[in-house]
Amino acid sequence: MRFVGFESGGARGVGVMTGSGEIRGLLAGDAGYPGHLDALVNAGEDLLRRAGTMLAAARAFDPTAVKWLPPLMAPPKIICIGLNYASHAAEGGFQGAPDYPSVFVRFNSCLIGHRAPLLRPRESVQFDYEVELVAIIGRAGRRIAKEAALSHVLGYSVFNDASVRDYQRRTPQWTVGKNFDGTGAFGPYLVTYDEVPPGGSGLRVRTRLNGRVMQDATTSDLIFDVATLIALLSEACTLQPGDLLVTGTPSGVGYARKPPVWMKAGDVCEVEVEGVGTLVNPVVDDPG
Repeated sequence: MRFVGFESGGARGVGVMTGSGEIRGLLAGDAGYPGHLDALVNAGEDLLRRAGTMLAAARAFDPTAVKWLPPLMAPPKIICIGLNYASHAAEGGFQGAPDYPSVFVRFNSCLIGHRAPLLRPRESVQFDYEVELVAIIGRAGRRIAKEAALSHVLGYSVFNDASVRDYQRRTPQWTVGKNFDGTGAFGPYLVTYDEVPPGGSGLRVRTRLNGRVMQDATTSDLIFDVATLIALLSEACTLQPGDLLVTGTPSGVGYARKPPVWMKAGDVCEVEVEGVGTLVNPVVDDPG
């Protein structure tokens, strides 16, 4: 199933994408509205799937006429992994596979949905793109064995980890440069795990900037795969339903190009994970 969060007529909705490309769903206030996706994910897979079956028979919405929301608006944690493709680590000057993943976090306040504008901040022109596979946790756990890790994954999505590079590098920790408002594009869908290969392995990941392919790799090139990441991260903290695990980006990012390529107002950035979705966002200058 492919779940979506959206707004129509100012009301928040939840739905599923059909094979014909329409959204079937309900709005808050409609009879039978099952709740938003954050609540459904927190309630567990069985309830989510029952809601999906019901939503598939609900009324139709034109995907071009709704406001797309991030699939989850308030994930408990957004855990991001840096330098998780050897090719990307090498283009950044890091040699050899690390023994442990580089971990940073994003805040919910940075999240935007499909077709929402990426906001280039007025403080910097070094606005970069990064296509990433997202694993969405559906079942809580601590100290999860690698062999059991994928049973804790509810589904997958796509993330554009748009980065303000000069701010990212101002300190050894990347937090500020990864958390400007309007820079965490997430969506379009929550795709349940049964629709993709285990762990999201072997999926092609690509970025296109104004139609030009900038990144092109597969998730088989991850240094730390989804199961390994879950096992390692859950040593430290309990993973909860709705947590996002943003797994890293391949080579081809803008800062490593010569000359560098930065996103600017008027650009359109598309990040795609095969079988999971294509997330499209225009770029504008932050008006705030």
